[in-house]
Amino acid sequence: MTLALYYHEDYLLHEHTPTHPERRERLQYTMDQLREEGLLDSPAVDICAPEPASTADLHRVHDGEYLDRLRYMSRRGEGQLSVDTHVSEHVWEQARLAAGGVADAVEAVATGTHPRSFVMARPGGHHAFADDGHGFCYLNNTAVALRRVQATTDVDRILLWDWDAHHCDGTQSIFADDPSVLVMSTHQSGRTLFPGTGFVREVGAGAGEGYTVNVPLSPRTGDDAYLRVVEEIFEPIAEQYDPDLLFVEAGQDNHFTDPITDLGVTAQGYARLMERAVDAADELCDGRLAASLAGGYGIEGGLPYTNLAVIASLAGLETSNIREPALYEPPSASPGVERVIDRVKERHGEYWDF
Repeated sequence: MTLALYYHEDYLLHEHTPTHPERRERLQYTMDQLREEGLLDSPAVDICAPEPASTADLHRVHDGEYLDRLRYMSRRGEGQLSVDTHVSEHVWEQARLAAGGVADAVEAVATGTHPRSFVMARPGGHHAFADDGHGFCYLNNTAVALRRVQATTDVDRILLWDWDAHHCDGTQSIFADDPSVLVMSTHQSGRTLFPGTGFVREVGAGAGEGYTVNVPLSPRTGDDAYLRVVEEIFEPIAEQYDPDLLFVEAGQDNHFTDPITDLGVTAQGYARLMERAVDAADELCDGRLAASLAGGYGIEGGLPYTNLAVIASLAGLETSNIREPALYEPPSASPGVERVIDRVKERHGEYWDF
């Protein structure tokens, strides 16, 4: 089994500001860690070069006026989509390369070129709407990728599991009325974290009602609680939905060292989560599983180790010895997970059996 790992040095070009949480060191530190651990030289990992998303790819998802505005702002190298989302001269090209990398990775799995794939790209995309961006995001990489494979391959039904600490407001909006993409988001509650959305009551609309599943978790929620959500919510719904492909929006900002979130997942917890995703894909969709890096801002204490755990799990490599530095201590409590699971089951009981 060979994992396709998509990466490009140009992913380092974009910069909001030198101290912005979403800065190039996120990838530099991770790639150094992967190199040090030998993953980049492993026969289980195939390093692949992405291509920019095409005009057709972008227009399947995004409004033409928004794309023109973003291109114009990037050409000028100035402006903001929001207070935390700056437009530099590299944004247009790098956002297209990030979206293209995710699309290439999903396509590789959909067509059988590789059984699994992972994209080490930036900027991320799940806060990008069809007609605007915010939350460090410009183009919705995931939506661009999923729409491409639906248009060009035999893949129809896609299960998207977004485990980023921040709710995928842009992605949810794009697929809200579409049952061909089931969006499941496990995230820190919008009552305590940006973007303030992703509540249990948000279940989709029209033909897509019931195909949006939000599991908002309390601060300090850790490994065991996440695995309970997998067992009691994710796996039962995944089995009933029976997807053609599984896509994981692998945000690493659930890690307990992350500076802008307040969850409690460890590197070992990330390994277990991805192993469960691999198991689900093997059981339900002939192993077809693609994933991409989303958030994750603990540049030294968290992100290199969580990415290592996730990629090693996808590649079928040993993960039991992967740990963050010993000077960090994870929280001991995971409050309120039973109540959240009960609320999700109650709200979605008319759509799914638990």
